Amino acid sequence: MFRSLLDRAQTPSKKPKVWSIAVLSVLFAAALAVLLTRPEPSLPAASALIAVYLALDIVLLLRAFLGQLRYNPYSYNTLYYIGFALYLLAALITQFYLMGMFRGAEISAMLATLLDSAKRFMLLSAPFILLYSVALCVSNLSLIRHEGKRLVNVLGILLSFLLVGGLALLFFGDAAASGSLVEVMVHDLLFNLFAALYLYFECMLIGAILSNIIVTRYEPTRDQDYVLILGCGLRKDGAPTPLLAGRIERALAFYRAQIADTGRAPILVPSGGQGPNEVTSECAAMADYLLDRGVPEEHILREDRSTSTFENMKFSKGKMEEREPPRKVAFATTNYHVFRSGLMARRVKLNAMGMGTRTKWYFWPNAAVREFVGLLTEHRLKQGLILGGMIVLYTAGTLLFYLAG
Repeated sequence: MFRSLLDRAQTPSKKPKVWSIAVLSVLFAAALAVLLTRPEPSLPAASALIAVYLALDIVLLLRAFLGQLRYNPYSYNTLYYIGFALYLLAALITQFYLMGMFRGAEISAMLATLLDSAKRFMLLSAPFILLYSVALCVSNLSLIRHEGKRLVNVLGILLSFLLVGGLALLFFGDAAASGSLVEVMVHDLLFNLFAALYLYFECMLIGAILSNIIVTRYEPTRDQDYVLILGCGLRKDGAPTPLLAGRIERALAFYRAQIADTGRAPILVPSGGQGPNEVTSECAAMADYLLDRGVPEEHILREDRSTSTFENMKFSKGKMEEREPPRKVAFATTNYHVFRSGLMARRVKLNAMGMGTRTKWYFWPNAAVREFVGLLTEHRLKQGLILGGMIVLYTAGTLLFYLAG
């Protein structure tokens, strides 16, 4: 199913909209207010209404997720849609629990269960978090041993400590509160809000993992005009590293397969400049590699100025447009790098589909963390609105609970 959706990503389509969720939310709020302000509020009806609302939201988010894959799979929107769908699924399960346990109970009981729901799911997911944190540490230690001590290579270790620290705080810090009513209320608000934010970021992290897996398993259709090969460093003698050779071989295999299937050869675009400690440019080394394996010079378009993935996409697009404006472009890179490379391509208005080559296992967890960090840092306004909305909702819910009690 995912492959058929991604096949359409190089053809014009409409960007999925989620305004229907806002409309649904307004209607839901109005209906819930009517139910709860009646002389005899119906808690079972209110719980059922909330469950229906959450279920419809999940359906709309999954529909938007599939539409985003068809429109542009290399977008942080895919993380938002699948992440929020998971978050709301946790809330929906709580609602089913409410419908079974609190028939005839008062509104305050329903509010207490809703406010505690994130905390409960955070504790239930603790085994997964602990296992994932251990995997992050092990993979990052292997990454550091092979690639050196760089900030990007310790992101997983930092995140694992935050994940485990959050669980420890909830387990050992959320003791029964004592003191005045205000002190108890503030305590409950802080811990319930903390659990909700933790669960939100956990779902977004899972969304990053799923999004990356989907795009890396894709094989572009064999009707491409260009195949871009992203550089990633050379040996001291100027030969491609095993990582770069894997990318070249991936592009070369696609090049040969398209010729065999259609008789039309895509133009190969080796992209990469010369680093300060390199004897030649990555582009030249890749071009020589291709020539040695029988690719004619006229099927190679060289780009030798880029020093980053963003520049790979930007300068290669310029080269392609100078030769012949591309209709369909694929790019070859390492599997953990496909999603981020696709993001860079779309930023320069290059509609390109990626294909990944296998790499060492220890790259994968850190790659998911990098996409997750990118989501947080590159969409600060969205994150601010989301987190601000959650703070407002939990504060209002806590105040309503204590007033109703």
